[in-house]
Amino acid sequence: MREIHHITGKQLAAARVLAGLGQNELAKDANVSAPTLRRMEASEGQVKGLANNVVAVVRALEAAGIAFLDGDYSGSGGPGVRLLAPARGSIDVDEKQVIQYREVFENDAPPGAGG
Repeated sequence: MREIHHITGKQLAAARVLAGLGQNELAKDANVSAPTLRRMEASEGQVKGLANNVVAVVRALEAAGIAFLDGDYSGSGGPGVRLLAPARGSIDVDEKQVIQYREVFENDAPPGAGG
């Protein structure tokens, strides 16, 4: 986990949305009150709040698959967040979503025709 004094309110809000969590759900996961979380997300610049509350929220978001990026790592874009794991479950796809040219995938020759 990166140092908490570099995390911004906008990062917390973006991370929560990216993880697919509501404010009440994240507050419960982090064991903080919903008004406390709202104040933290509304902070201009660095998150304001008790250090242990900030750590609890950041850890809950990291457990939901969020990585926090500082300004140096994300280049000129500044601080941000990234989803490391799918939010709330896996991403399922089938052949129709993966195979672009079905005619190339399907065998048009009899078995043993060689090639």
